[in-house]
Amino acid sequence: MEISRKELKEKVLKRLQYVRTCVLAREQCLLVRTNRAVLEPKDVQKTCLLISKLCKEAGCDEPSELCRKAAMVVLTDEKKYLELCAESCKKCGEARTPRSNKPSPYVA
Repeated sequence: MEISRKELKEKVLKRLQYVRTCVLAREQCLLVRTNRAVLEPKDVQKTCLLISKLCKEAGCDEPSELCRKAAMVVLTDEKKYLELCAESCKKCGEARTPRSNKPSPYVA
């Protein structure tokens, strides 16, 4: 029984970390990409740098670096920014941890 509790605790903590980093980064990225027309480049840069930090914290170094580079060029080259942003999103999708379809075990 104690082993099951420990395993569940590890899964829950891992999931919380995933939500705090990856889910938050993806949501912010989506908001920036879909609302680019109303945001100032400085706003986009600030948000992309935060997203880069979240990705780095999640251990996704390549998407983090691409997002950081996108943040650096958004002020000067929108085309390059969009390319880097798209590439970062693609890499993020490749690194996505598959979710288990198994129901969570009940622990009283």
